Amino acid sequence: MDEPAYVYLLGLYLGDGCLSGHPRDVYRLRISLDAKYPNIVSECARAMAAVSRRRVGRVHARGCIVVNAWWKHWLCLFPQHGPRRKHERVIELLPWQREIARSHPGRLLRGLIHSDGCRILNRVNGTDYPRYHFSNMSSDIRQIFCWTTCREELLSVARRRDVARLDMVVGPKT
Repeated sequence: MDEPAYVYLLGLYLGDGCLSGHPRDVYRLRISLDAKYPNIVSECARAMAAVSRRRVGRVHARGCIVVNAWWKHWLCLFPQHGPRRKHERVIELLPWQREIARSHPGRLLRGLIHSDGCRILNRVNGTDYPRYHFSNMSSDIRQIFCWTTCREELLSVARRRDVARLDMVVGPKT
């Protein structure tokens, strides 16, 4: 398996992904992305194709693009799937997922920020300072984000050194 592609896709799935069961044990993975960022949409499609080796489709909806693929093994790769919304159930990475995430933490952060994060400029005394924000209704997913970058209660990354590190792995949203 293409581990960097998988862990990036895992970050996207945890943020804006949905897994739906269909007849014959086939699942459809859908990642909803903002249409303003075509490069992120393309990166998501490439990652999905690299992981599944399946044809990846794009559905244009109002203000967003849904990248999707059908495959029997999505459930194996995203065991966090379950009834109810993600913020209403426990979301934990399995040991094998944690191992891959530890090997490629930047790719996980990139996926999480591309789905539920942003880079902003914070103005202090007339000077702009960049910072990253990450927002997700699931405390478990917020904890996964913090496991890699910051203290558990902090979802804003503002220290110059930390912002520079995130800039290297996340890059601009385009």
